[in-house]
Amino acid sequence: MRRDRFLARFGVFAECLLTGVWIAVAALPLVTLPAALAAGAGHLRRTVEGEGTGLRSFAAALRAALRGGGWAAGLLYWAALALVGADLAFVRALPVPGGRAAGALALLVALWATVTLLRAATAWRPGASWRALLPDAGRRALRDPAGSLLVVCGLAVVAASAWFSAPLALPALGLLPAATLAAEHRASTALADA
Repeated sequence: MRRDRFLARFGVFAECLLTGVWIAVAALPLVTLPAALAAGAGHLRRTVEGEGTGLRSFAAALRAALRGGGWAAGLLYWAALALVGADLAFVRALPVPGGRAAGALALLVALWATVTLLRAATAWRPGASWRALLPDAGRRALRDPAGSLLVVCGLAVVAASAWFSAPLALPALGLLPAATLAAEHRASTALADA
């Protein structure tokens, strides 16, 4: 019994690592990042629920997420990060009063945008509109700070893996949808208990 439970949990961890590699390959054009994360989250969700899934279902979900506006969400995300980067460069280049506070706020905005993107990708289902998912995910990111912190911890694990050894960042990307799925499950369970 304990051995079976251990093997099942290890199997989910192995799927997270495999999904991370798939996400990394699918997100190479950068604007496909939201769609790749959505396909990865769907793959992990189906794995946990015991459904048969694989690379073909991941690729089908990726295509559906891209057709549903995933590339536009990617453009919006990278434009927001570029704006934050420009703000940070401006604050560093000129001695602006309150520059440190503005820089800290810009970093918080970048984290919020990343958590919002991850929550939207986790909530995505075939046929869903990214335009509707993003505002709702942004509100959930603010209203559920504990869940958002869980997602930020997933980001920290990916960053630490990349710092330790760059190739480890690829499979570690699978931990992002896993952490976000856990945060969303935690939030839905809390609502059901209330």
